[in-house]
Amino acid sequence: MSKRATFQHSRRPSVSRVRGAVVAAGLGTTMVLGAGAAFAAGAAASAPDAAGLVNTAAAESVAKQATVQGKAAQVAKQAVAKKAAEAKKAAKKAARLATSWEAPVSHYTLSASFGNDGSRWAHKHSGQDFAVPIGTRVEAAHSGVVVKAGPNGGGDGPAYGNAIVIKHSNGMYSQYAHLSQINVRIGQAVQTGEKIALSGNTGNSSGPHLHFEIRHTANYGSAVNPVMFLHKEGVTV
Repeated sequence: MSKRATFQHSRRPSVSRVRGAVVAAGLGTTMVLGAGAAFAAGAAASAPDAAGLVNTAAAESVAKQATVQGKAAQVAKQAVAKKAAEAKKAAKKAARLATSWEAPVSHYTLSASFGNDGSRWAHKHSGQDFAVPIGTRVEAAHSGVVVKAGPNGGGDGPAYGNAIVIKHSNGMYSQYAHLSQINVRIGQAVQTGEKIALSGNTGNSSGPHLHFEIRHTANYGSAVNPVMFLHKEGVTV
């Protein structure tokens, strides 16, 4: 055999070496494919669990929202019920005040009575006097509309000092005199118990008191016994 032939023969890989490489490559590919398949199988196996967790979380979120909405609805319902109760109470109070009468002042002492003779008036006393300190709150004895308010008896004469006359729905009038302060104006609607003035000692008065009258008209000379009138209306003074 020549040297050239020998050289060429030595550069060719042996059949056994080629076969070994192919087998090794095959084993490697099998191992890689096997790992991939195992990973895919694991992922597929864990997918149902993940879906279950998502569904559970969604269900819990919906339940929490339902609870919050339910509480909000309950609070709103309670607020509506409270407002309705307050409105009903206010309506009852308004209805009661519209039909009720009260004494024009509190914590008083009755002094000169209706029909009494005296040096402070030219004729019989036309009202009931309530002895109270100057600045005592004077309230409307009944709901109505102010028809007189001001000095000079509101138009009834200087003897009354500062005075107010209120017209009531039953056609009667109430008068409040010798005031130190007037807090209403002519044409103003007032409710039973509403503050209309402060008591005083103005006009023909020998001491602090409120002169109170009930009249058939707005003017002097039409008065009736105010104590008897209030008694008929359920008010004791």
